Amino acid sequence: MRQKNRATKQLEKQLQRRIKGQKTLSTRRCANDYSLSLFYETLRERYQVVMKFSFWRFSHTVLTTFCLLGLTAASGPESNIQDMELKIGIVQRFGDQPTAKLQLEPIKGDRLKLKFKAGNKQQTLVTKNPVKLETVMQALPQPAVEEVVVLGTYRTFETAEDSANKWRSQGIEVEIAQPERWQVWAKRDVYNTFLLRRLLLQNIQASTKEKVYLDTKILKQVPRVSWVVDGNRYSPNDLEISTDKNLIRVNKTEKQEFARLYAGRLNLQPNSYGTYTLVNQVPLETYLRGVVPYEIGTDAPKAALEAQAILARTYALRNLRRFAADNYQLCADTHCQVYYGLKGAAAKTDQAIASTRGKVLTYKNELVDALYSSTTGGVTASFSDVWNGDDRPYLRPVLDAATNFWNLSKQSLADEKNFQKFINTKQGFNESKWDMFRWHKETPLKDITKDLQKFLQVKNSPHAKFKTIQAMAVVKRSESGRILELAVKTDRSTFILHKDEVRSAFAAPTSTLFYIEPLNKGKPELWGYAFIGGGLGHGVGLSQTGAQNLAKLGWSSPKILQFYYPGTQIQILSKEIKL
Repeated sequence: MRQKNRATKQLEKQLQRRIKGQKTLSTRRCANDYSLSLFYETLRERYQVVMKFSFWRFSHTVLTTFCLLGLTAASGPESNIQDMELKIGIVQRFGDQPTAKLQLEPIKGDRLKLKFKAGNKQQTLVTKNPVKLETVMQALPQPAVEEVVVLGTYRTFETAEDSANKWRSQGIEVEIAQPERWQVWAKRDVYNTFLLRRLLLQNIQASTKEKVYLDTKILKQVPRVSWVVDGNRYSPNDLEISTDKNLIRVNKTEKQEFARLYAGRLNLQPNSYGTYTLVNQVPLETYLRGVVPYEIGTDAPKAALEAQAILARTYALRNLRRFAADNYQLCADTHCQVYYGLKGAAAKTDQAIASTRGKVLTYKNELVDALYSSTTGGVTASFSDVWNGDDRPYLRPVLDAATNFWNLSKQSLADEKNFQKFINTKQGFNESKWDMFRWHKETPLKDITKDLQKFLQVKNSPHAKFKTIQAMAVVKRSESGRILELAVKTDRSTFILHKDEVRSAFAAPTSTLFYIEPLNKGKPELWGYAFIGGGLGHGVGLSQTGAQNLAKLGWSSPKILQFYYPGTQIQILSKEIKL
């Protein structure tokens, strides 16, 4: 039985009064300090570094003639744009474990071609046999120092990019990295000496309240990749892998059933974190064959599959800048779009891709930010409900139901009473029959404390040294009901978690669409909290579950997309569309 302690209720009210109107730390802007600006300007002039942050720097790659690889289920619309080749990091940090292994195999009747540099000469090896890439730790002749100025750590790329743009507006050259969580770094080829990094750090710390720090590592050994062909062992830093049939199996385990089949070519290349990335170079339409089945499933109705194909194509083209720091464009997991190669390709998903070939979703002749999630919990969110940055006009709260039975303008979910009534309403939504539509999770205080401490430590937060949580309360919600501010009172301080930080800080919630109840379990002291909410994921844009329900009701893919992205258009990709 859930019980609310009277003292805790009073504390929650005090927290709400105390914290309302408080500014978010991550959205504070640095003071317009003349000496700081002059310092940055001097650095730029001295080292003649000019920022060239252009989409085409990362995405305008070699255009290739597309072999459909069996994608002939339907004849798609004509497009004058050739199929762009993408660079997808399918294994992002190979070598972070000292005994990491990868097996590469040709399909039956084919052979692997391995190209690399041996000294100053290009060398090519050809083999019909599998090749196993292995990492070994190589001792350095003397310790090496690796150092970056970390300007912020974030859960998502979207929030990291907003932070990066704010630093750029102050004249600081930055880059976005993902060593584990997303981070904004002072650009390494600009602040490339011990002195410059410390001068930058000192000036920022003297002029702002932003939590920035030097991440310094002393390396005594580094991972090296090696493999054996015909009894000879090789160990170059870069490796190109191809086959005659443009199909390669990649296996990260010892079990053959877990091997994944990738079209195109592979590159093993160093990344920014002292390890390696296996990059798949693959045409866009072929890439979609490895995305759509894994994102929405092969049994989804036709209209939902077509909507997913259009969104996946749009999302890929809009987000090619994400991994510029590591010389590829997209990852293969939920930080981008799930991409597992051709093993899961099916006739239904292939047909949806072919029938929408070249189609993208646009707003005022520009690619939309094609965000989507598994389950919205009954209402979609605005962009700024989850991340920092400007709202997109087409990403706004929409009741995720075929009939509009809840008036969001009159029954705002920013109001706590309305919100709790909404969450406890379970029928009439597109997702009502889905198991993640509503959830209730009770977590003991010790587990909540452990999760929060870990989250704060990763962020290098000054609040991380607390011992006990005394109370938590939702302080502010958005119009879609998402938590914008959650106050936490500990034995050391009171602080605010903002937006999507809430999902990172606690294991229980699978979205930010929830409320909390303190639990005593029949004892005078606080036992823990119940997290009561709905949805899986950020909830912005299309609901994959909701789209399937609408398709079953007979909605077409254009109608589904217009429902979740009001004011948008489906267009054939052309040079006139702004990327």
